[in-house]
Amino acid sequence: MSETVTTEKPSEKPETFSARSVRPNGRERDVEVEAEPVGPPKTVIREYFESAVVTVIMALFGMTFIVQAVKVPTASMENTITVGDHLLVNKFIFAPGPTFPLLPQREIKRGDIIVFKYPGNPFDPERDRQEDNIPFKVNYVKRVIGLPGDSVEVKGLKVYVNGEPLPEHLIVARNTNDKGPLEIVEDTQREGNELYNVFYFPEKVNAARLGHDINAGPDFHFAVNGKPAKVPPNSYFVMGDDRDNSLDSRAWGFVPRELVIGRAMFVYWSYDETKPFNSPFDFFTNTRWSRTGTMVK
Repeated sequence: MSETVTTEKPSEKPETFSARSVRPNGRERDVEVEAEPVGPPKTVIREYFESAVVTVIMALFGMTFIVQAVKVPTASMENTITVGDHLLVNKFIFAPGPTFPLLPQREIKRGDIIVFKYPGNPFDPERDRQEDNIPFKVNYVKRVIGLPGDSVEVKGLKVYVNGEPLPEHLIVARNTNDKGPLEIVEDTQREGNELYNVFYFPEKVNAARLGHDINAGPDFHFAVNGKPAKVPPNSYFVMGDDRDNSLDSRAWGFVPRELVIGRAMFVYWSYDETKPFNSPFDFFTNTRWSRTGTMVK
C-alpha cells in the first residue's frame, strides 16, 4: 500500500490580533504607559512674574487700541469738565478705517466731546514752546462744533453752522478760581433741543442783551468778526464750553482727523486742586466723590 504524498505546504496558523491587551482570564490587562518627562515645578516668583507679564501686555493693548486715561489741567470745558477731572477716553469708537455694523464704531458727530493732540497755534509760536502746550504732544479736550465742509461763524452769544444757530443751552457764570468750577449766576430757560450747556461771563451776556456789538479779542482769528470759517476735509472745528475762557479753533484753526484720539466717556476720579494737601487724609477729603463715575456729555 503506497503512501499518498502531497506537494502542498502545510497551512500556517494565522496570527491573532487583539484590540487591547488582556490577561488569560479575559480581563483587561493594565497597560503601562511611559510617563512624559516633567520640567521643574514653578516657583511662586515665576508664577507672579508670568501673571505680571500677561497683565502688562493686556494693559498695553487696551491703552493702545481701546481706552486711555487723561487728566484735565485747564478750565476751558468748565463746568462740563472741571479742572482735576481724570477721564477715560474711548479710542475704539473713532478708530480709523472702515466701520463694521457689529462693532461699536461710528463717525465723529457734532456735539461730541473729543480728546486730540493739540495741533499748534501759528499765531502764537512763543506760547507753543511752553512745556504744557507743546504741539502734537499735549492732549486737548473740546466739543465738536463744525464737521468737514461746514461753514461756522460765531456772532455774540450764538454759533451758526451753515447759517443756522446751534441749539446750545446758555448759562451765565463767573470765574472765581482758575482751578475751581464756575459759579452759576443765571441758568436760562432750557429748550427741548438744547442737548449741552455753554457758559458765558455776566459782562458779555449783559452787553449782548443791551444790543452792543461783541467783537472777538485779538487771540481769535477764525469764524469771528463777520468772517465765517469753512471746515476743510478730514478736519473739525472745536470749541470749549467755557466760551469766554477757551483758546480753541477760533484761535488756532482746525483739528485734523489724524490727531483725534477718541471720545471722552466718563470721570473715573476727580480731585479738587483748589484745596491744600497737607496729609494723606486730604486725598479722601479733596476727592470729588460726587463726580466719580459721571458720564461726560
